[in-house]
Amino acid sequence: MLQVLSSAWALLLGMGLLMVGNGLQGTLLGVRGDIEGFSTFEMSFVMSAYFVGFLGGSRLAPEMIRRVGHVRVFAALASFISAVMIMYPMLADPIAWSLGRVVIGFCFSGVYVTAESWLNNAASNENRGQALSLYMIVQMIGVVSAQALLLVGDPAGYETFVIASILVSISFAPILLSISPTPAFDTTKPMTLRKLMDTSPLGCVGMFLLGGVFSAQFGMSAVYGAQAGLTLVEISTFVAAFYIGAVLLQYPLGWVSDRMDRRILILLVSAVGGAGAVFGMFFGAGAFPILLLAAFIIGGMTSPLYSLLIAYTNDYLEYDDMSAASGGLVFINGLGAIAGPVITGWLMGLGLLGPSGFFLFIATLMFAMALYAAYRMTQRAYVPVDETGAIAPIYPTASPVAMEVAQEVAIEAAQDESSSQEQG
Repeated sequence: MLQVLSSAWALLLGMGLLMVGNGLQGTLLGVRGDIEGFSTFEMSFVMSAYFVGFLGGSRLAPEMIRRVGHVRVFAALASFISAVMIMYPMLADPIAWSLGRVVIGFCFSGVYVTAESWLNNAASNENRGQALSLYMIVQMIGVVSAQALLLVGDPAGYETFVIASILVSISFAPILLSISPTPAFDTTKPMTLRKLMDTSPLGCVGMFLLGGVFSAQFGMSAVYGAQAGLTLVEISTFVAAFYIGAVLLQYPLGWVSDRMDRRILILLVSAVGGAGAVFGMFFGAGAFPILLLAAFIIGGMTSPLYSLLIAYTNDYLEYDDMSAASGGLVFINGLGAIAGPVITGWLMGLGLLGPSGFFLFIATLMFAMALYAAYRMTQRAYVPVDETGAIAPIYPTASPVAMEVAQEVAIEAAQDESSSQEQG
């Protein structure tokens, strides 16, 4: 771990600051949109636009890096992020915000691709898993920390937007001034979606549904808080609870997944996440502690499910195909993520449901995943535990590069285990 810190501290510090800025602007827009009088449906398009840009960036950023290099791409995209954050309070209009969110989503995706390829280059085969885990922890800490900054300024003014822009601008420095060599860049050609679906129907359907759950959580939780009449302190705490659950429950559930039929665990985790959403929908109104518990449960189930679905898909792939499958899984997840906020906003705009439509959408998708997992258990024999690969922790914010790194970690762990068994 110390070796990872010594070789990648600048990257981790810069990405931590970037995630603070990203987490702050997402929550801040949800609050400011309510102040500006935007409808819930309008805000759903604003939040969905981020995932449109993110999906586009994940496809185009690798080619940009190959053409002009890591440093130029990182500096250019980060500059656009900082500029758009300043633009938000100047152009308080749903269309302008949606276009800005497309740009920011595209730029963050490109920044992640750049940073994660740097991280992969800085790590060795022995510590690549530790580097990935540390990177993911830094990302989540950044998002959680951002929620406290929401209280520093008045969301109706400029100060908080300026803080987000400053954090992003400062984040360039430790990375661009680092003496670390610029890595060679290469990506694996993605597996066709048809082949991926034939290989793991549960992995593909689960990733699509999970994309909707995560985007609703990431994009609409602050909108829910504003619509439900929560105070600014309560909104920031509510949003943070999702990510605290993700950090605390990722590793325990990952440990369990290496010791049982993963389909059963997918079913159980999905059902618990859906039950948490139902709990929040029926008992959260007027009871803030229950809302926090519901958010903690949902977040604590969502992120481990992402890693779990990847590991489950890998159980049916040859080592040579795992990296190729990662790009397809990210794309499927991104499609679900684009639809998530729009459907959530539509449900929240219905008079009969109101803000509780946020929880209804999450519950529906989580229970649908549980039911599909149960169905798939009747269609295919399970892979014995001693033949499955190790799970690599990864969060839904990851780019295809981080997915490939996670696949490399899983392959190396499986090969090491196989070598140990042969020697024994």
